[in-house]
Amino acid sequence: MHISPNLRRALAAPLLILLSLVVLTFIASRVVGGRLDAWDADDLKARAGVYASDIASAVSTAELQGALSELARKEPLLGAAICGRDGTLRAGAGELPEDFSCRPERLKNEVTVDANDSTLVLVRETSAVETRRAAMSRWLWALFGIGALLIAGATLVLERLIEHSLLDDLRAEREELALDGQWTEARLRQLVSAQLKGANMTIVSNREPYIHTRSSQTGEVKVQHPASGVVTAMEPVMRACGGTWIAQASGSADRETADAKGRLRVPPGDEAYTLRRIWLTPEEEAGYYYGFSNEGLWPLCHLVHTRPDFRAQDFHKYREVNERFADALVEEVRVKDPVVLVQDYHYALLPKMITDRLPGATVVAFWHIPWPSAERFGICPWRDELLEGTLGASIVGFHTQQHCNNFLEACDRFLEARLDREANAVVRRGHQTLVRPYPISVEWPNRWAQLAPPVDECRKQVRAELGLPEDTLLGIGVDRLDYTKGFEERVLAVERLLERNPGLVGRFCFVQLAAPTRSVIAQYKELNDRVEKQVARVNERFANAKVPPLKLLRAHHEPPTVFKCYRAADVCYVSSLHDGMNLVAKEFVAARDDEQGVLVLSSFTGAARELTEALVVNPYDLDEAADALRTALEMKKGEQKGRMRAMRSQVKEFNVYRWAGRMLIDVVRQRRHARFRPLRLVSQAA
Repeated sequence: MHISPNLRRALAAPLLILLSLVVLTFIASRVVGGRLDAWDADDLKARAGVYASDIASAVSTAELQGALSELARKEPLLGAAICGRDGTLRAGAGELPEDFSCRPERLKNEVTVDANDSTLVLVRETSAVETRRAAMSRWLWALFGIGALLIAGATLVLERLIEHSLLDDLRAEREELALDGQWTEARLRQLVSAQLKGANMTIVSNREPYIHTRSSQTGEVKVQHPASGVVTAMEPVMRACGGTWIAQASGSADRETADAKGRLRVPPGDEAYTLRRIWLTPEEEAGYYYGFSNEGLWPLCHLVHTRPDFRAQDFHKYREVNERFADALVEEVRVKDPVVLVQDYHYALLPKMITDRLPGATVVAFWHIPWPSAERFGICPWRDELLEGTLGASIVGFHTQQHCNNFLEACDRFLEARLDREANAVVRRGHQTLVRPYPISVEWPNRWAQLAPPVDECRKQVRAELGLPEDTLLGIGVDRLDYTKGFEERVLAVERLLERNPGLVGRFCFVQLAAPTRSVIAQYKELNDRVEKQVARVNERFANAKVPPLKLLRAHHEPPTVFKCYRAADVCYVSSLHDGMNLVAKEFVAARDDEQGVLVLSSFTGAARELTEALVVNPYDLDEAADALRTALEMKKGEQKGRMRAMRSQVKEFNVYRWAGRMLIDVVRQRRHARFRPLRLVSQAA
């Protein structure tokens, strides 16, 4: 008869208990039987000592015989005898065995007591003892048998109850941790409250979400929102989840708006979480931020033909700053097992530093930029340290599976580590790190889009502010002034568009919102100069047009201004030469609740894998980019609506709350597995 594996597993535990109790009962019956025999013999010997003193007073054989007969009547004996020291039988009574002898070597099973110069010998009736012993054994077997059945039955029932309970828990977990349905701020907050209650959520990033600056003219303190994809993504998550955000201080009024430890509650007027600011010295900032992070790692990770510069003193400052942030995090957390989200390439060493200090922490290291191929990553002199530091995390996240594959390949090539391809994980020195793709997104519904004026009003306001006629076709670009964003290629694509489509000259203007960044680095200064010259050259070429082809607005722009421009534009062009995701593309889609406007998107962005209804181009191919811009400007409203509706549906479903939810669901599962790992090992052994 075939017995299923499940049934065998179900019966294994109670059968093991039954077998153990059978062995225990057998041993107990032998031990207890032996003790009963010993107690019976000891009792008889004690009484025989009393009788021996009486018999010792008899002097004649007749008196000895009478004393023995009296003793035989009082005790359940076969017989009794008095043996002399020389081994002769002096007197006997009862039914002595035929082979009875007074020789000492023969008196082994009888009870003997010395009485003066004689020995009193008592011959027991063993049948009564054996009957009592057998009865005791039967009762003992019955008692242990009933107990065994009760215990085995209870174990089986308990096992079934536990199994059903675990199944219920697993079903509940699947329901609680399901990704199905719309993710909202409330749903993310509920996940954190139900599954990570008391986990002390902490984010570490270089960029702070709110910057306080003091105006040099008015002396007024203002709050700025930095142009940062990290802040765009993480700030809604922190508003939903609460906790602490640790970041570098960067504003001129940051110190006076925080307490002595650099703490303040944000957002201003709607405090939801704590911001902990860290001030760096000029030397630390030069080495850690401008040096190793942005002259070393940034060009290393982006395929933009810029040579990375690695200097030992920069890496030393990078390590020191990572240590400072690790120390600050330990100060801020209030539990032994916090959840820590380490953001981006500025803190590759931090995950291991955290787990060294807080072994119970669950660390997620999310890399917002691409991870290079193993060949390219191998040129970094401190590649091993970066990999080991990152692998201190429980989970390492990237935007795309390709970046995950690159990371796994680097670990395989440069470290003594085992790659678990099935689990998509790296195991090093007994520590497992999951490697997962988490495509980042923007909040939905988007609060800045909801606060913006209606689209028609935005169109009028933006054109009026720029000094453009109301019927001007408007293109928009929103970026930090960085060489990875394809500024020069964008300018040249607009020039090629006007060359090939003269009818658009004087009717089309491309407006570039360019936030200055890293201006102390030579490559950024040179880029700024080249872009300015190119814009001036193209505008000079079409100087006779009533509308300039290009407007370069080099300044920080707050989200309300950015979203008003999104809503006013006919086309948004994202021309990144290499990007992790690029949230400008998703922000543009989120801003267009009128379902109009066209997105022209570089194929070298992570967003191009999701927003397939955009016009996807190779930004290096100026003809292709120019044709896509012309197609966008000529596209019928019905087609615009269909494309935009599909992209909005994508961004709505895969919003930033779902992105954070996926990571935190994996965090919950990791923490549960860690908590129940000993139980699983015991179960497997059984």
